Amino acid sequence: MLHNLQIEEMHAEVESPEKRARALLGQMTLEEKIGQLSQVNGSGHHLHDDIRAGRIGSILNEVNVDEINEAQRIALKESRLGIPLLIGRDVIHGFKTIFPIPLGQAATWDTESVRAAAAVAALEAASKGVNWTFAPMIDITRDPRWGRIAESLGEDPLLCSKLGAAMIEGFQGSRLSDAGSIAACAKHFAGYGAVESGLDYATANIPENELRNVYLTPFKAAADAGVATFMASFSDLNGVPASGNEFLMKQVLRDEWGFGGFVVSDWDSIKELTVHGFAADDRQAAYEAASAGVDMEMASSLYREQLPALIESGKLSESRIDEMVLNVLRIKYESGLFENAYTDPHRFPALVNADHRKLAKAVAIKSCVLLKNDGPVLPLSVEHLSDIAVIGPLADDGYEQLGTWVFDGESHHSHTCLRAIYEMAGDKARVHWAPGMRGLRCRESVGLNDAVAAAEQSDVALLFMGEESILSGEAHCRADIDLPGQQEALIEAVAATGTPIVLVVMAGRPLTLGKILDKVAAVLYAWHPGTMGGPAIADILFGKESPSGKLPVSFPRVVGQIPIYYSRKNTGRPPSHDSITHIDEIDGKAEQTSLGMSAFHLDAGFTPQFHFGYGLSYTKFAYRDMSLSTHQLRMGETLTLRCVVENIGERTSEEVVQLYIRDLVGNVTRPVRELKGFQRLPLQPGESREVTFALHTDDLAFYDRRMELVTEAGGFHAWIGSSSDPELWAEFEVVD
Repeated sequence: MLHNLQIEEMHAEVESPEKRARALLGQMTLEEKIGQLSQVNGSGHHLHDDIRAGRIGSILNEVNVDEINEAQRIALKESRLGIPLLIGRDVIHGFKTIFPIPLGQAATWDTESVRAAAAVAALEAASKGVNWTFAPMIDITRDPRWGRIAESLGEDPLLCSKLGAAMIEGFQGSRLSDAGSIAACAKHFAGYGAVESGLDYATANIPENELRNVYLTPFKAAADAGVATFMASFSDLNGVPASGNEFLMKQVLRDEWGFGGFVVSDWDSIKELTVHGFAADDRQAAYEAASAGVDMEMASSLYREQLPALIESGKLSESRIDEMVLNVLRIKYESGLFENAYTDPHRFPALVNADHRKLAKAVAIKSCVLLKNDGPVLPLSVEHLSDIAVIGPLADDGYEQLGTWVFDGESHHSHTCLRAIYEMAGDKARVHWAPGMRGLRCRESVGLNDAVAAAEQSDVALLFMGEESILSGEAHCRADIDLPGQQEALIEAVAATGTPIVLVVMAGRPLTLGKILDKVAAVLYAWHPGTMGGPAIADILFGKESPSGKLPVSFPRVVGQIPIYYSRKNTGRPPSHDSITHIDEIDGKAEQTSLGMSAFHLDAGFTPQFHFGYGLSYTKFAYRDMSLSTHQLRMGETLTLRCVVENIGERTSEEVVQLYIRDLVGNVTRPVRELKGFQRLPLQPGESREVTFALHTDDLAFYDRRMELVTEAGGFHAWIGSSSDPELWAEFEVVD
């Protein structure tokens, strides 16, 4: 005969999270309901009474597993209804094992790498009791001045959608209730990456057509991938702050997309509705957020303080609160917290273990982008070098290589570049180490002479330049995105020695490198590469690995070109290399050297320094034999595009093959190029493979001027190649 507890467990397995949530909701007081909508920062004894009373639904920023287990015990055993807690943490690109920053992961163009990195991050975080992360950040951004570009997946909707979905799959696993899975959060909904002047918390003005065709695309993909939660943006969108934006939260997210998880505010963003001037006081701010569809409040306490009075006055219905609570409870049931809220760290693998470090290194290798390689000077060979200069503070800084948004990673776990180069050189070459400057932002020349001396006695100078981690991330925006401090002067001084320079850049954003590009023989862009950045970079520099990363964002020549991105509109007067005007300085006078009237900057041209999708290799790839299964495609059919890619060099490497299209005529103007597919392709020297892309007519759809998603008949161009400046071209037509 089954005990009652066993019967309850059997019923729990059969009943859906929805049914269980509704049954629990029917037992809750108003205070307990509002408690489920309240997230507080930290934990400890001062919160225990509120947990017992059911006034807290989630805790933020606690990673002491004993504290978390005690909080869960109180919630389960000492509160009236025994509702477990969600434990949130910003696990952005790793927990203890730190992977490249998200922008660096985007440079891998590899969904499996991104998924695997998120899975390790989730596993490590879960071992400490964390069951919810505030990632991925899938804001489309085209402004490298914005500090949070480091946390983004780049400028393109398709690439961001694919990688964002992969990250969600990594965090959440096959089921939220599985050990090692944690709930993901798609943020920041929506338009945050388009803030004016690349300035954090600023306003974003995005026409609805552009919003739907570009900025909402990754969020729709996240919803389709089953993301558990969304986070509202700090910023206002077209005059309505996201935390009070009913169009976003109800019309788009709930009604159009059918999202069934819950929405959390960003930190204090409900309270900040009054600062925006959108709400007159705290009570109106709480009303606007709850009415718009923000289910849980992060950090601030307006819901707890103001919702009871709003309900009592009749301004807000308790049925609206019930909807919000159901959204939260549903995720708690799906996460298996009612059955398994406690964490036993001994049931998890060790943090920063060998397998995790191996993966971190592999992802870092794929993230590095080779931007220049004259000579080629790379790869280096210790057999042919007697002396190597290693210059720059970033060469031996385990903390800075981790990047922004690292709350739990520790610098002593980092394997630095200097250490890896010493290991690579062994007893075959001498390494001359000189920091060259006190810090990356230092404007003094202290250390410069030592750097020059190291270069003068060396066959090659490896310069590790870029940004400290604090220069990117939230509230760390820059108006000038040149190399900070005296870095350019240091590069020029080393260049004057005649020793060839290999510049390794670690940064949280694209930097403007035009002033020093002609001073260096090679540039390897390594972003902030994480725990295993040192050996990953060393393996590339010394040829154990071939670079294969591709840029997920365009690099401007100068900051005045921003925003500059590959999928621009054509305009009525599009620029071309044959139609632009150049202004040159001749004897102090501006001289016009060619004629043309089109959309470009007189002093910068119309092309970026490095375009989206660009990245060199230690081998060469040839593209040929592009073919289409048909040149006339009917609605509802699929077009197959093929080409042959051959490794015509002497090294094994991987190529990222990219498919672009252009819709020549549309109900609204369409970009000159749009990414529609990509594949990572490993090739041995002399090996060639056929690459196939399938393009359904639905893949050609866009939101028209009526905000309807349509595929229109008409002519299209298609390209396949190694970047957004591709090698092969064809055309086709869609017919009704």
